[in-house]
Amino acid sequence: MRKLVFAGVLAVACSVVAGEFKAGFSRVDITPPLGSFMPGYYKLRYAKEVLDPLQINMVAFSDGKTTALVAQYDTEAISDAVADKMRDAIVKATGVPRDAILLHASHTHDSGFLAAADVANDKRATDVDRVYIEMCVARSADAALAAIADLKPAKLSCGRSVAKRISFGRRYLMKNGKVQTNPGTNNPDIVRPVGTADDTVQVLRIDRDGGKPICVINFQTHPDVVGGETITADWPGLTRTVFEAATFGESLCVVINGTQGDVNHCNVMPRPGELNGLKRDFDAVDRGYDHAKHMANVLAASALSVWMKCAPLEAGEIRYAASLVRVPANKAKDSDVKNLAWANDVWELHAKADKDGVAATPNDYVTKKYGWTDMELTTEVARAGRIRNMAKHADYHDLPLTSFAIGNSVAFGGFPGEPFNDIGVEVRKASPFRLTILSCLTNGCRGYFPFSSSFKEDGYEAATSPFGPSVADDLISGEIALLKKLHD
Repeated sequence: MRKLVFAGVLAVACSVVAGEFKAGFSRVDITPPLGSFMPGYYKLRYAKEVLDPLQINMVAFSDGKTTALVAQYDTEAISDAVADKMRDAIVKATGVPRDAILLHASHTHDSGFLAAADVANDKRATDVDRVYIEMCVARSADAALAAIADLKPAKLSCGRSVAKRISFGRRYLMKNGKVQTNPGTNNPDIVRPVGTADDTVQVLRIDRDGGKPICVINFQTHPDVVGGETITADWPGLTRTVFEAATFGESLCVVINGTQGDVNHCNVMPRPGELNGLKRDFDAVDRGYDHAKHMANVLAASALSVWMKCAPLEAGEIRYAASLVRVPANKAKDSDVKNLAWANDVWELHAKADKDGVAATPNDYVTKKYGWTDMELTTEVARAGRIRNMAKHADYHDLPLTSFAIGNSVAFGGFPGEPFNDIGVEVRKASPFRLTILSCLTNGCRGYFPFSSSFKEDGYEAATSPFGPSVADDLISGEIALLKKLHD
């Protein structure tokens, strides 16, 4: 083991002598029971129906001496506290190094509750949710053991494609000069989009002796397509189903959601037919299960278009590294209009509405006093929550980055929150690896990571982000430094 110090960041990395390269796969059910709390919105929801099962999909890689794990969870987020418990359980069960474990939440907004920092004192949680978290911790260890037991000699290859018109920038400049997130379909006050979506689809193909090939699909957009009080893995889970069926059951698939903080499924200027399967929801966002199926069809088809023609990659020794990147905190100043007294008033009204069961409806107490509706209501409630939470916070955050590499060909890198789309574009562009798979909400969930321009423009993401304007640039530099250190 050696210590690496670069750009003011302390990192720990391990290198080993390469042996026979192997890969394994496991799939474990984590569907929550009905009555579970469902995170994802500024309103209370408890599950009433299951549309499709939620899973852990885990891939193990071994060079004969070191093993690394990457897992995708069908959940909205995994808090730092819960992710720590999961990694502790995996380390205890398998001996895999802690910094070689990436636990990634797909960010489906229709899942169970794994985002609790302190579930024992979280008023939203029920006894069902507390048991559910402990179950998922135990099943994380089960999934790791099963993936390692499934290790088989493997070869790697990769392909790239695009998935058009299923992901869109969700921030728009409006006629009043403000930037609004999700302004609604055919809104006449839209001037232009702020930012664009990255349509890139990356495919890692893992062919194994005596086992089904594994397809790792890497795409990036919000899985907030269904809504309601229904449990679903949304487009990531449905994509797995479509891909595996389209390969005649002869493959295994895992979908890694990339840098998706400012993109989603909302097409505000739809073409004829593109609103099929969608219905206007409480926050002026069009949602629908059929549209999630459509997105899965498009994404799976994109991956399938290169699946049989992937270019070979050379496997090699597995190396891993972790670092802490220090970024400034987004704290309200005394001179800000949105001060602490204002934030306390908004949040108390929101909490009262939550308690009375009318949150985020036209009868919301916040709406009655301040006049906000739709996404503006969500944005201002989020802003109030951020100001309250940051009032006594330190002037900085230490954000953990974790990455591992397979030889000089493939790297996986995880961010502990929701990075804006172009963070991934910039990191992949600078990466020395032929294939760099990046994931959001990995080993924790700290919030949004916007670019500095977004804080000037405002909108939901900047309003809720606890980080200062340099956060995107700081994370880009930190992740690129990790990748370069992992590359020979």
